[in-house]
Formats: sequence, structure tokens, C-alpha cells
Amino acid sequence: MQSLKNAEILLFSLPVLLLLFLAGCWNSNEIEDLGLSIGLALDEGKESPIEKEFMEYGEEYLKEDFITLTYQFANLQSTESAGTGEERQLKPYENISETGDSFHQMTREFSLRRSTPMFSPHLKVIVIGEDLASKHSLEQLLDQFLRDNEIRPSCLVLISKGQASKTLESKDTMEIPSFRLLGISANEYKTTRILPPISLAKIEGTMNSGNSFLLQNVISANGEVKFAGAAIIEGKTKKLLGFFNEDELDGMTWLTGKGKGGIVKILDQETGQPFMYEVTSMNSKIIPHVNGNNITFDVNIESTGRISENWVVSKKLSKQTFLKFAEKATEEEVNRLVDLTLNKMQNEYKVDVAGFGNQLRIKHPKLWEKHKKDWDKTYSKIPINYNVNISITDFGFKNYSN
Repeated sequence: MQSLKNAEILLFSLPVLLLLFLAGCWNSNEIEDLGLSIGLALDEGKESPIEKEFMEYGEEYLKEDFITLTYQFANLQSTESAGTGEERQLKPYENISETGDSFHQMTREFSLRRSTPMFSPHLKVIVIGEDLASKHSLEQLLDQFLRDNEIRPSCLVLISKGQASKTLESKDTMEIPSFRLLGISANEYKTTRILPPISLAKIEGTMNSGNSFLLQNVISANGEVKFAGAAIIEGKTKKLLGFFNEDELDGMTWLTGKGKGGIVKILDQETGQPFMYEVTSMNSKIIPHVNGNNITFDVNIESTGRISENWVVSKKLSKQTFLKFAEKATEEEVNRLVDLTLNKMQNEYKVDVAGFGNQLRIKHPKLWEKHKKDWDKTYSKIPINYNVNISITDFGFKNYSN
């Protein structure tokens, strides 16, 4: 009898419990009622025209104008009335800037200008302008965003050569610039000129290591953007030190072996005509050698790929002859790219952003402890030898004589 009573109680309680679980969104907000922030740009302080007008009408609070923060909000309303009974298409985003000296304070100022509360868990990118990154450490510039538990640590971090807020603009009225930047970063399997994406979570660990590192550089012009080279961040100061151009970033990808795909253009010395080598696989191994107090490095770079295009039509070569010619010419071009990169690292900027120090730490930890405080200075004087081995395994459908 008791068990039957318990069963009746359970049967009655089950629907009530299910209703409680179904009511999990009782305190949620409709998405239309939120200011959905999706992108963020940091620049040197320059008040926008609307901010200057606010000041004329009496806006005043304690601040210094050395940083301009530009948020990109998703516009969830696709059309609006034009006042003539017709509707006009709206841009899918809206950029709003605020100038001051505290990111948290500037963010809260948006609450005085917008009817919808800011909601940032879907923030996709943070772009930092070169002028700001060269004067202030990334540790300072990203501190508030790393502490903010609303912003996802997967948010992508980029450097802009030029004004960062310009990268959040587009002449395409149907395009959202923050999504465009995120989409470009996913194209690394197509080219050796895109770095593996660096997120907020990853950059925090990298900064804490004290090592110098790279961030993807983005440039903008007339509403268009392009990933163009990389920004060099100095490990001790965590400030922008300089840039790799596109060829030098190419060389860095070959030096580290982190490329997922890409092409190499080779110019035939005899005809001046190009042919293209497309990467199928890439690998690099950095080997430290220690002899007493002397340190040297060997770098072995290997790649397999295919000939994807050939303009060298005047050379009537057999398949085997062309194979040897193409492999050697590709190796020489990769050597040139790597040499450009090493020269920039060791002679101009004197920083290790390729992971040589990490390999020394793994293979010779005691010696690393001795040099880690001044590693960039030590690294700039260390001899580095490298060897490139290219294997062409595919010619496409092009026929060659034997």
C-alpha cells in the first residue's frame, strides 16, 4: 500500500519537475533588446565629431583622451521607414566610438548613449592599432578584456597597420566586417601568409611566458581589408616592435613548418617566366647543438607538393628533367624567403619569434635557464644553418614526354 502511495506521489511530482526545467529562460532577454557587440577596435585617442558635440552641450567627467574604443554592434533590424511610406535597407552593423583612459569606464559610457544593454559573449575580434600597440603594452591594453568573464576567450586578436577602426568598416552593405576578419583567418589552409589564429586565451599565456611573438597584421583601404604580414611583439615590453612583410611571413611559415597549405612562385632565371609550387605538406625541425658555451641551430625543412601552374613553355624538358629543375628552383626560392626572415629577426629586430629558444629549453634546460632572461640578445648572434628539401609528387593533368 505504501509503495503504491509513493508511486502516486512520484507520478504527480514528475510533471511539476518538468515544468521547472522548461522554465529555464524566465530571466532571459530577447535578442532584439540587447546591444550585441561583435567587434572591437582600439586606437590612439581622437574624439569623434559626436563626442565633441556632446562636450559642447555640457558632457563632462574626469578622463584623459588617449584611447578611442570603437565597438561594432550587430544591427538586428534590416530595414527602416524612409518617411515616404517606403523602407530602406540598413547596414547589418553599427560602429560607435568612445574616447577616454579606462576601457571599463568607456564601455559603461555606451549605457548612456544606447537604449539596449551591451552584450559581449559573441565578440569575434579585437583589432589594435599600431600607434597604440607601439606605445602601450598589450598586457595593459587587453587587461580589462581578459578579466571580463562576459567576453569569450576565443575572441581573435589582430594588429592593424593604420587605424584599427577602419578595419571594422565595409563598402559592402550586406557584410559584417567583424565576421569578415574572422572568416579570413580561417583561410590559413590556402596560404602561407596567414598565421594560426591567436585568441585572447592564447595571447595571455604567450605574454606570461616572456617570449617575443607574432600577431596577424591587417590593413584597410576604402572599405576593403587584407591580411598583410605580421606584427612583431617584443617579449619583455609586450609592445609592437615592427612588422614582417608578406614575403617575410612566408619565410616564417616555412621556418616553423606550421603551414597547412599555400603556394610558392618561382621565376625561371633563363626565361623570366613563373611556375607555381602548391604545398601538400610541410614540416620543419629545429635542432639545437651545444658545444661548451657555443650554441648553433640546424633547421631541416621538408615539403611535398605539386606543380599547379607553369608558364615556362619555351623549355622542352622531359618529365624527369623538369622534376629535378623544379624541385631545385623551389628549394632556392624557399631558401630566399627563410633568409629574409632570419635576417629580419637576427639583424634588424634581434628577437626570436620562431621558437628557437623553446627548442633549446626542451633539449638543454640547464643552458636555457642561463640564457632565458636575455635570450633575444643571445639569439641574435647564434649561427643558424638550414636545409630545404622539396619533393614534387604531382604534375596535375599535364603530359610530359619521357
